[in-house]
Amino acid sequence: MRGYLLKRLFGLVLVLFGVSLLVFSMVALLPGDPATAILGPYATPARVQQLQHELGLGGSLPERYFAWLTRLFRGDFGRSYALERPVLDVVLERLGPTLLLAFAALGFGTLLGLLLGSVAAARRGTLADRCLTLLALLGISTPSFWMAMLLMLVFAVRLAIFPASGMSSAAGAGAGSALDVTSHLVLPALGLGLVVAGVIARLTRTAMLETLSQDFVRLARAKGLAEGRVVYGHAFLVAFVRVVPVIGLQAGFVLGGAVYIESVFAWPGLGKLLVDAILQRDLLLAQGAVLVVATCYVLVNLATDLLQRVLDPRLAA
Repeated sequence: MRGYLLKRLFGLVLVLFGVSLLVFSMVALLPGDPATAILGPYATPARVQQLQHELGLGGSLPERYFAWLTRLFRGDFGRSYALERPVLDVVLERLGPTLLLAFAALGFGTLLGLLLGSVAAARRGTLADRCLTLLALLGISTPSFWMAMLLMLVFAVRLAIFPASGMSSAAGAGAGSALDVTSHLVLPALGLGLVVAGVIARLTRTAMLETLSQDFVRLARAKGLAEGRVVYGHAFLVAFVRVVPVIGLQAGFVLGGAVYIESVFAWPGLGKLLVDAILQRDLLLAQGAVLVVATCYVLVNLATDLLQRVLDPRLAA
């Protein structure tokens, strides 16, 4: 286990190094003068020269990259010219709402997907199996932003059950409370989580069907154990281990899909920040947001890999 952990940590460093190269290229490979491209053609020469100095545009590309990397290690992500604030401060402020939305969507999608997939496998070939499989396919095929707008139309506009946008109410009793934030969280989390649920349900069903055909399941049935205990007490646990890595991959989808969902619901997270930064050509802020999101994704995948090996000791051997 220790050797695997060291290997994974080394791989994580390489991945983050590659991510940093891609993020650096967002500015370094812009045609023309990156400072002029960021500030626009009407910026004053003094402002362009100041930004050139801040970006460290002197020297070759390797020199500029390692100078930028050195600043990152010191926690200096640059300064947002649109907000006139350090990029790291702005990104960390928006990271909390994005993680809240991502974990809520991933948790909901995982639980629903595991439930639907296991029930469909236990009732293989029945009408319930076909209906649940169809629902899973619809979830996989539906774009998350379209699902978000549909949920908003039904539950916020027509039924007025949940608020349509924001993370909390602007005023009134209970504004900003946990209940208020939860009510604003429901629709964005559903918009992301239903797509995740479709993917996990399909894979859970497949893993469950393969597990139910194994010898230890036949032995459990031969001993006279109840079918529910065989399916959910034995087969499900084995199938779940195979689904865990997919949950890590879906974390990447959730973090990427937050760009659309946060824009639709005006959720004040990194996704909306990234869209606003691109529209304002605030590329230093966009760099910081992409780098932080990519780092979160890599760390989540590492955590799910380790969890899989904890659940299945054979993998840790």
